[in-house]
Amino acid sequence: MGDIIAFQPLLAIVSHTVFIAVSFFALQVIMPEKIIKKNRVFQAQLLFILLSIAIGSSVSNFFLELSYWSGKLPFMFG
Repeated sequence: MGDIIAFQPLLAIVSHTVFIAVSFFALQVIMPEKIIKKNRVFQAQLLFILLSIAIGSSVSNFFLELSYWSGKLPFMFG
């Protein structure tokens, strides 16, 4: 039981990191020069980073919660 508890934080860190990276990669498809003001490169990069963190963390939380609750299903019927 102690091994499972120690594994969960590691899984959460890896999951968050992976989904933040995936969301950053996915956001690269957006053409920032069409929606961002000129000469605002740093702010555009910061916006992309913050959006990546927000989207990646949300998706990661979704999958971690889904994994947690699906692990609890056998106890519901048993």
